[in-house]
Amino acid sequence: MLFGNEIYKGLADLANNSVRSMENFNWTFIAIFAFVIYVYAVEIKKKNYKAIVAGLSLYSVHWLCEIINAIIGRVSGYALWTVSAESTSYVLLIGVSWELSMMFAVAGIITSKFLLKDKNAKILGINNRWFFAIANALMFSLVEIFLAATPAFIWVYPWWGAIPVFITVYIPFFLAAFIVPDKSPKFQKIFLTSIISLNIILLATLIPLGII
Repeated sequence: MLFGNEIYKGLADLANNSVRSMENFNWTFIAIFAFVIYVYAVEIKKKNYKAIVAGLSLYSVHWLCEIINAIIGRVSGYALWTVSAESTSYVLLIGVSWELSMMFAVAGIITSKFLLKDKNAKILGINNRWFFAIANALMFSLVEIFLAATPAFIWVYPWWGAIPVFITVYIPFFLAAFIVPDKSPKFQKIFLTSIISLNIILLATLIPLGII
């Protein structure tokens, strides 16, 4: 399914009522979290700080996108993307489940390992950071087409789908993961501190207000 369909609004309404419900909680929550901690622990022990920055950069952008998606859902009635409660142990925000978020927590680390050591090297005439960002964004968008065809993931807007998510969501995810680690330590600290602080402020403000 390349684009959303308004026939799924009923499913989206049900999902919206299950945000942060404990009804489907199970122990996979703990197991997946332990796996993510292990991945970061390995990179920290190796002192592979570029991989850690890649992981945190993607993850912080992921959270900003999810917050924006939840705000859109509150303002317009429906989010751009929605996860169903039946497909997860816990719905964090309307568009992100615990399992999905934990995958994005390590996605930057995993995909950055395929980058060329030379940040200026080109592939097919394209800087390799941009090449891999576009390639990974395309791959994730194709996976999202499959997910949108299942009951787990819901698109309701006819104009939203694989193409806009590829451009506005996944390319920024992977550009952050692949470009920020090549920057100076000062830039890395400013980038991560700024976006993580913004996410925390938004979550701490909007969740108690019942907006997201």
